[in-house]
Amino acid sequence: MKVAIYGQYYQNSTEPIINDIFVFFNKNKVEMIIESHFLLMLNKRKIVEKKYKTFSSHTEIDSSFDMLISIGGDGTILRAATLVRDSGVPILGINAGRLGFLATVQKENIAEFMQFVIDKKYTISKRALLSLTCSPPNESIEEINFAMNEITVSRKDTTSMITIDTYLNDEYLNSYWADGLIISTPTGSTGYSLSCGGPILTPDVKSLVITPIAPHNLTARPLVVPDETEIRLKVTGREENYLVSLDSRVTSVKNESILTLKKTPFQINMVEIPEETFLKTLRNKLLWGEDKRN
Repeated sequence: MKVAIYGQYYQNSTEPIINDIFVFFNKNKVEMIIESHFLLMLNKRKIVEKKYKTFSSHTEIDSSFDMLISIGGDGTILRAATLVRDSGVPILGINAGRLGFLATVQKENIAEFMQFVIDKKYTISKRALLSLTCSPPNESIEEINFAMNEITVSRKDTTSMITIDTYLNDEYLNSYWADGLIISTPTGSTGYSLSCGGPILTPDVKSLVITPIAPHNLTARPLVVPDETEIRLKVTGREENYLVSLDSRVTSVKNESILTLKKTPFQINMVEIPEETFLKTLRNKLLWGEDKRN
């Protein structure tokens, strides 16, 4: 078995997790290829001293890998998705962060769940992504022009609201007067969109969510649309530029640029371990059923 290892280091919680993973995989003779910056950090802190092969680019992740192990939180998985891209290599998230809906394996269950990986007793949850094109072209989003959670437009360098003209399949929908607008995938529906009042979608729902951020008109509500919908945005405001974010990657875009969003032709494969389903994660993270009156 061959796995790629990618992660972020959190001093208070990550070291025991990393030790458990490396000990388990070495014991079971799993070939580990470590992301170069992550291995450098581990060597610097003397967490890992054995020599390992490394990778540093998405071009090195191919079908020879059985899986990519992401050690960190949901943000780490979103960055891992930019390494996997359209290779089809599944991602398994080990949670070393705090509240997370993607990194489902908890540190208390690493040995048990890693055995499921060795025995291939897991399922694949396919996650849709959103792509973005900009006219005129914007160099900063041309190489990595997709998002797993959401694409967001928001105001920059001003307290004034922006106006976001929105079209669905070339039909005018609305001009949102707000601090911004979130276009979320089902995976991202438990993130920024949820904090702005958007609905939760299960990962297999073939829909997108359009959620305004602090709209001036209180009748502007989150809208669920089919994921085959092409969404076109034109933003205007008092400042010359506004912000566009693709998950955690942020860039500045000129007013009146045309943004076109659509579903990507490829998906990200997330590993789902038995008993760690999306619904169980919802109950645990949102404390559903904890009310003593139930």
